Amino acid sequence: MLRFLVLGIVATSLRAFPTTAAEPSALGPAPSSNLELAAPIDRWDEAIPRGNGLTGGLLWGGGNSIKLSLDRGDLWDLRTPDTLLGDDWTYATMQKLVAEKNQAQLVKRFDAPYDATPYPTKIPAGRLEITLDPSQPIAAFALDVKTAVGRAKTPSGGVEVFFDASEPIARPVAMIRVDGPAPQWNLVPPTSVKQLGYPAPQIGSKGPRQWFLQQTATGLTYGVVAESRRAADQTQIALTIVSSADAPEVLPRGQERVQAALRDGYDALRKRHAAWWKGFWNRSGVRVPDPAIQQQYDLVQYFYGAASRPGAPPIPLQGVWTADEGTLPPWHGDYHHDLNTQLTYWAYLASGRFDEGQVFVDFMWRLLPAHRKFARDFYAAPGAAVPGVMALDGKPMGGWGQYSLSPTMGAWVAQAFYWHWLYTGDERFLAERAYPYGAEIGRCLEAILKPSPDGKLKLPLSTSPEIHNNSLKAWLTPNSNFDLSLVRWLFGALAEMAANLGKSDEAAQWRKTLDRLDPLAIDEKTRVLKLAPDEMLTVSHRHFSHLLPIHPLGTLTVEGGQTQRQIVEASIDHLERLGTSAWCGYSFSWMAAMAARAAQPDRALRYLEIFVKAFVSRNGFHLNGDYKRLGYSSFTYRPFTLEGSDYLGRLGTGEALEAIATQATPSPPARP
Repeated sequence: MLRFLVLGIVATSLRAFPTTAAEPSALGPAPSSNLELAAPIDRWDEAIPRGNGLTGGLLWGGGNSIKLSLDRGDLWDLRTPDTLLGDDWTYATMQKLVAEKNQAQLVKRFDAPYDATPYPTKIPAGRLEITLDPSQPIAAFALDVKTAVGRAKTPSGGVEVFFDASEPIARPVAMIRVDGPAPQWNLVPPTSVKQLGYPAPQIGSKGPRQWFLQQTATGLTYGVVAESRRAADQTQIALTIVSSADAPEVLPRGQERVQAALRDGYDALRKRHAAWWKGFWNRSGVRVPDPAIQQQYDLVQYFYGAASRPGAPPIPLQGVWTADEGTLPPWHGDYHHDLNTQLTYWAYLASGRFDEGQVFVDFMWRLLPAHRKFARDFYAAPGAAVPGVMALDGKPMGGWGQYSLSPTMGAWVAQAFYWHWLYTGDERFLAERAYPYGAEIGRCLEAILKPSPDGKLKLPLSTSPEIHNNSLKAWLTPNSNFDLSLVRWLFGALAEMAANLGKSDEAAQWRKTLDRLDPLAIDEKTRVLKLAPDEMLTVSHRHFSHLLPIHPLGTLTVEGGQTQRQIVEASIDHLERLGTSAWCGYSFSWMAAMAARAAQPDRALRYLEIFVKAFVSRNGFHLNGDYKRLGYSSFTYRPFTLEGSDYLGRLGTGEALEAIATQATPSPPARP
């Protein structure tokens, strides 16, 4: 019976309400979605996540000790490894080395720089440590998802923490209230920055105020300022993470913020903070009968409000919750465009969180000058190209060259612009952002594609993330289905957008380029999508790159006729037969999303349940590996990245759930 109920497969069990819903009580998170975690919490990646888009914190600890790990989205060391600055660090060099099968030099030039230096990298911001009176042991930690307040529960009431959502950019402050006896507290600078060669921080205090300031190797100064005030039987602490990007005089600016916050007081700021979150939750709501999936959906939506805000950088791999275990963040905390940023930002569309989602597209738009330069310098091409692995300033970081420097990643990013237009119906956005951005990517790809003897356009090098890892076998026969599906999608979307704007000549040119591309590579006998014209996927693999036409591109659908239905169903069946041993957490939520696209609710539900059970920490974070060792994957590590959960959010929106309920394919709405 459960399979007919969970995810609202029976239509009457599903409710997805827009902001103007007649039943506003259904808007926002379910009461059961609040986090209630028994103490102690011994790891930062199981902590209570708090944030306001620019700054964030993780609440954890045990006994009578509380830790608040701190982060700020724009704290980056943006030095570039010397190898990436060389004149021969180019696509032409890469093609030459691939032709020579010179794997050693390929690794040295394009991959090794990513690990040879610790930069570029996101920088942790340190920690606030609070020692409560011995009479106040922590019994549990909690997160009220609706009001975005974190708590540590003690006999006298406990400790409350929120990162003020009302002015997160102009005055990014966190407020802490401690009930009962006065605690001891101190600020702890991050030790991991020693790996970056930074000098020791400047640490100071004056009365109830503490601070530390950290000089970096790039001229940036940042730090944390906190001040406390005792009122009746409570202690209030105001805290801010301040940077020289805010003001030249870092310490005075930090002091001004915390003193202003304390003058306003905890209760007044909390009231303004709660009003912002009320507006956030009033935009949409989804109800499903399964409490675990309901909670995960609500947490994914919460992550948008906590980690993505206009005026702040978009969500990188770990959002505003950088690792706090004495190391720099996994994978530098960077922006991966071969899956991660796309998956992270899909969940905002059908839930109507357009302000939070536009943070990503606005960010990529602002980086166009850097990506035009990258297209010129690396590909010797016009237009713009997006590095598959990117720092905050849009520059490449290296990594496995097959994927970190694939020219088609920009086409996948362009889909975010296209979808934003479709979902919002904003014709001005189409004219001023979506079409111009896609056209820049299209012009670069047109220049890179070269005609083969049969006249069809081919990329000089073609890959499929992350097939064959970082080996010579990873250079597939052009064009891989991954590359081909993205290029075909892009030129088709450009033709559509140009036609909508009345640019008939440009639309015709894009269609002409599309007509010069091969069809997708499909095995004639099994009707399964191949990796490349001469290669099938034959082993379990985490990245379903060759199945992009099914999801997220939606260029092959079960409604597209009998032939397309056969390809979709056969390809998903084939993927399942290969097993899940080499899957990561996001693979399971991706499979669930593909099954939803294929109108297979039982399969979608099964993989969603596995994802939530085996790959999600108790605080809602996606931990990549089967860290509980339940036997679903050979990856049993636990690096935290956000994208797996937000893939679930994309599937969990009302639009997708209704599709499962009615056996239809979830897809973007028709253009107005």
